[in-house]
Amino acid sequence: MENRLKIEFDKLLKKTSETSVQADFLQILTDAFPNKLIFSTSFSYEDQVITHLIKDLDIDIFTLDTGRLFEQTYETWTATRAFFKKNIKAYYPDTEEIKNFVSENGPDSFYQSVEQRKACCTIRKVHPLKKALQGYKVWITGLRSEHSANRQNMPQLEWDEDNQIIKFHPLLHWTSEQVTDYVKAYHLPYNHLHKKGFVSIGCEPCTRAIKEGEDFRAGRWWWEDANKKECGLHIHQ
Repeated sequence: MENRLKIEFDKLLKKTSETSVQADFLQILTDAFPNKLIFSTSFSYEDQVITHLIKDLDIDIFTLDTGRLFEQTYETWTATRAFFKKNIKAYYPDTEEIKNFVSENGPDSFYQSVEQRKACCTIRKVHPLKKALQGYKVWITGLRSEHSANRQNMPQLEWDEDNQIIKFHPLLHWTSEQVTDYVKAYHLPYNHLHKKGFVSIGCEPCTRAIKEGEDFRAGRWWWEDANKKECGLHIHQ
């Protein structure tokens, strides 16, 4: 039997066209799936914009604490809670999985191969994500098409087959300038690493500042092939 949520998604697609009117479409989704929307934040510029857009909507917020984040990210987390006065639920890796992986491979085995890095991402991010999404029908993300080649042709509203959930990317067609201008206009809290050349911010050992002219995600897993820089959270179908 075809997944009932997938059927609802197909109906929604027929009634709506691709749109960049974020607030209106977020309200449409909230009305269609009450109490079933969730937004994942890593406290990036994009995520701060979305947190502001959904502040008055019935949308839950969560973050993934991998255990290897920058101190500045935790500071932004604290500032975000205070600014928006909203609860942000944290999901963590399974302790036994981490212990076994580190015992067998060492604390920084992600530098050794793509396979090791992806295995680390799976334990620290993908598995906690699946727990976070349980019971929800719509997953809101801060993805933008400028982020990487893999995201250039991504639809704004899509069906995530792996997680069996609808995904909506409100800022998909926004430029970097539009995002930063919005943050400044509303005086939103932001990660101060952004002012030091860090554009895409993840785990501390796997993130560096980028140089002028470098790709948006050049600072993530910089030792790997530039066209394969995904952690497994967002696999475009």
